[in-house]
Formats: sequence, structure tokens, C-alpha cells
Amino acid sequence: MTAAPPGGIVGHRFGEGVLRRWRGVSVVVIAALLSACGGESGGGTSVITPTPTPTPSTGCALRDRQNFAFSVLREWYLFPETLPASLDPAPYASVNDYIDALTATARAQRRDRFFTYQTSIAEENAFFSSGSSAGFGIRLSTDGAAGRVFVAEAFEGAPALAAGIDRGSEIIAIGTSAATLRTVSSILASEGSAGVTSALGPSTAGVTRTLRIRDAAGTRDLNVSKADYELLPVSTRYGSRIIDDGGRRVGYLNLRTFISTADPALRAAFLQFRNDGITQFVVDFRYNGGGLVSIAELMGDLLGRNRSTSEVFSFTTFRAEKSVENETRRFATAAQSVAPVRIAFIGTGSTASASELVINAFIPYLGTGMALVGTNTFGKPVGQIAIDRAACDDRIRVVAFSTRNAANSDAYFDGLASTVPVTCRAADDLTRPLGDPQEASLRQALNFVGGQSCTAIAADGQTALSAAAGRMTLLSPAQPTPAQREVPGAF
Repeated sequence: MTAAPPGGIVGHRFGEGVLRRWRGVSVVVIAALLSACGGESGGGTSVITPTPTPTPSTGCALRDRQNFAFSVLREWYLFPETLPASLDPAPYASVNDYIDALTATARAQRRDRFFTYQTSIAEENAFFSSGSSAGFGIRLSTDGAAGRVFVAEAFEGAPALAAGIDRGSEIIAIGTSAATLRTVSSILASEGSAGVTSALGPSTAGVTRTLRIRDAAGTRDLNVSKADYELLPVSTRYGSRIIDDGGRRVGYLNLRTFISTADPALRAAFLQFRNDGITQFVVDFRYNGGGLVSIAELMGDLLGRNRSTSEVFSFTTFRAEKSVENETRRFATAAQSVAPVRIAFIGTGSTASASELVINAFIPYLGTGMALVGTNTFGKPVGQIAIDRAACDDRIRVVAFSTRNAANSDAYFDGLASTVPVTCRAADDLTRPLGDPQEASLRQALNFVGGQSCTAIAADGQTALSAAAGRMTLLSPAQPTPAQREVPGAF
């Protein structure tokens, strides 16, 4: 299976957990336009009763699980005309290999770039409910051409940051001990990025690696063990702050992922913005691969004090025979809501799904009062629902709906750069901390909200900036965990 894209909208209206059971199967609607778990503005579930109901096999043998996946796609897939009438699963070694074959036509049309897949119910629920996962707690960027790997971000409460590894640190060698260290450059040269992923070991608590780190403090070898940790969706170090930019006060919000625990953190951040009268904002989605639609809707409400309850945030549209599930989500002002005059959204090729949903939603209302800063986004205007087979710990995450803004636009399968009225090209500057007003992308975003002109992101998006950005891309394993799907580059 090809390396997974960042995140995705999951579920229909971000329902939480198992919503309905039938004949051993659970239908879960976890809206994450790009992932899922959560409810409308703070909780709630949605129930979808499948008609007709897929008939699951009784066992958990590979063929049974593949047959189940096929039945789910036949019923719910947003692009049913692209599916083969039948496809023998025998040649495929896994459920995901079979799903990839079933969705090959839609993938060739760039409508489903590995957005439909099988995953673990237990692992995904753990991540969406609390951000729980096992790892070093870092996000890695790689420059394959230069043979280098850098830490783009380190998470609070996780082993790497506790060991002194933070944004801008370069990993120059990896081993299971000091005696087995291999340089990253040699690994990339011989095995590519997959070799680095393999060298870092499985996402299992207790896995220990020796990392040779180079940063401002010098070069040193550190022994770091992976551990279970809960990702904070809004960093306690730089996730929310008010920046004084030459006398202008700008609200800065960095959201790592759209999970349930983002709700209180977002409300607290926006309450501070509102109390301080902030009307200019920078929303940093640069690494945000998506998550729950419910949190995307909350984000819209918190940015929507100057929107009326009759105005549309988004349209959710299923295929024709499932149109009864279509929904129109309108703005709903919260006690913490602000009234933006200008917003700069920072994005990269790892900005996907729920992040793109939020950005797209404001285009009809802010027009040239908003900008996309950085590079082009990933391009995922579709979302998944989840259908479970609990006995096998199988969740089929199937693309089942598209999301559109009030102008009825979902025209960003190739990213938002050609859709947002104003774009400003900027690099992801790993030499400075996130939230630093002199970091290149944030500096450009502050310039935009201050009324300055900028160089637009070219039509070819990320390619145009590749030289300036050092060709850095977030490291992605071929078979990501649920956390790695929603938090691109996480290890």
C-alpha cells in the first residue's frame, strides 16, 4: 500500500463511537472531514441506518474481511461508478491491498488518493478521544535529496521533548544502540524514507533507539524510548498567543489536529482573543492532517461571531441514493466567538481534510480579507464514514461524502491555492520555533493581516517553493497508525 495521505474528514457529523449494531457489524459515523469522533459543538452522535445492510461473513479470515470491505464500498462509496462490478480478492495479501485495487479508478482521477482504507477500531478510538498513541512524540521532516531528517515539532509530555529534542534538531544517525548507529544519509541513499521509518522501529511503547542529534547545543547521542502519550491538540508552549506586531495585536492559533480534546483548548484560546478585542488572526494549520468534523464546525463557530445563524458553514453531500443523509451546517455563535476582519491561514502539503474544510468555508465570507500562506494544501474535499466489524477489530473508513462551502464549491482536489482569493508564498522555517513572529511563514502571515502585499503561491503549488523550502516533506510510513494519518510526520 502506498504511503498514506495526511488525515481526512472522518465520519458524518463527527459522531462518537459505535452508533448502531447489526448482525455483528457496527456503523460508526465519525466526522472528520477528514476524520471522526465527537459531536456537534461539544458532543452528540449521528445514526446512519444502512440500506441495504451489508451482509458480513461470520469469520475473520482474510477473505471474510475482504468481502466485508467490498460490501461496504458497494453500499456507501461516494464514487460507485468507479468500482469494478466484481474483483477476486485472492491475489491481494491484505484488506488494504484489496481496497486499493477497488478504488484504483477513483485514485487515477485524483478523487480518492488512498482515503478509503481499513484500520483498527481500538487504535483509532484511542487517538480521536484523547490523542493517545505510542512513540517518541516528534514530527519529522525529510529532505531525501540532501539525505537529511529534521524534527519539525516535538510534543509536550512525550519522551523526545523530555530528552531535549525539539523543532530544528537534526537526526544524523539512528541505531538500536551506540554500536549499531547508521547515518541517516546512508539509510536514505540505500533504502529511501522507508528505511528511516524502519530504523525508528514500530509504534510500540518500550521500543528504544539511540539517536545522534545535532542542534544549537552541539552533537550528542541520546537513548530515547517510545511511550504512550496523549497529544495536546493546542500546544501549551505556542498553541495560542496574542502577538504584538508593531503595535497591532494579532491572535495566533496553532491547531495540531482535530480531536475531541481540542474543544476546551479552542474555547479557552478564543475567549482570550474575544476578551482582548482581537479582530486579526493567524490560524496555523501547517501540519494539520485533519480529524473530526465536529471540531472543524466548532472552529467555524468560534471564528463566526459576525456570521448569522442563517449563513451556511458547509454542505455535506452523499451519493444520490444516500441523499437522505445530506446535511447543511449553519454557523452557531458560541460564547467565545470572535469577529475576524482578516485571517491568514498557514498551510502546507500536509494541511488536509478538516483543515481545508475550515479554510474553504470562509472563502465566501472573507474574500480578499483572508489568505493562504505557505504552500499549497493537500486537496481533500471529501470525508469518510466508518463502518465497524468489532469481532475482527476492523474499521472500514470509506469515502462517502463531499463537503462544500456556502458557494457550493468543493473544487480543491489539487489543493486550495487556486481557490483561496489571496495566497502568499512562504517557507516552513525550522530554524525558529513555531509561534515565533520571525519564523518565515508566520512573518508572512503577519504581513498579510497588516495589509502588505506578497508573492502568490504558484499554480503548481508546492513545487514552486521546493527550492526555498529545502524540499522538506513530512516523513510518512507506508502503513501509518491512526495517529500518523491525522498527525502527519508523527513518530
